[in-house]
Amino acid sequence: MHFDLTSSSAEDQRRTVDLALQLGARPFDVGQRGDEGHVVLADPEGNEFCAIGPDNAFLAGTARIGALAGEGMPEVGFFWSRVLGWPLVWDQDGETAIQSPRGGTKLTWGGPPVAPKRGRSRLRWVLETDGPLDAEVGRLLALGATAVRTDAGRAELADPGGDEFMLERARP
Repeated sequence: MHFDLTSSSAEDQRRTVDLALQLGARPFDVGQRGDEGHVVLADPEGNEFCAIGPDNAFLAGTARIGALAGEGMPEVGFFWSRVLGWPLVWDQDGETAIQSPRGGTKLTWGGPPVAPKRGRSRLRWVLETDGPLDAEVGRLLALGATAVRTDAGRAELADPGGDEFMLERARP
């Protein structure tokens, strides 16, 4: 997963890139051609993020963090749309996106993984349920999740793309 940062102008995009470089980011090559309208960088730990150009209609009207983007085939986006009850706002060319009905940052998935998955995902969703944990686990399994591990008050599952997420009882 990585962040897509929006820009209000070409100058704003340059300022974002310059600030990120000053803070320790470095250019990152994911096979981009150079004409995509965004700049790919990696933070000091090597985590990829993009500074998106101002003319990106897909991210228009979103927040400064326009998207949290991840790898995944369309079925991953369909799964998370059903899990969260958020509408599918994009389904084209192997890419999907969902967004809260209230707007804001989009969650996007774009195609098969660039590299094989090694180990557990560093970033994981943590979902909370007010109802019985077993009932919510059952619902998520019926939607396409797979069980990884369950213990008292918590379940670890994986989405159809194999990325782990946690389900916990809501805290009062």
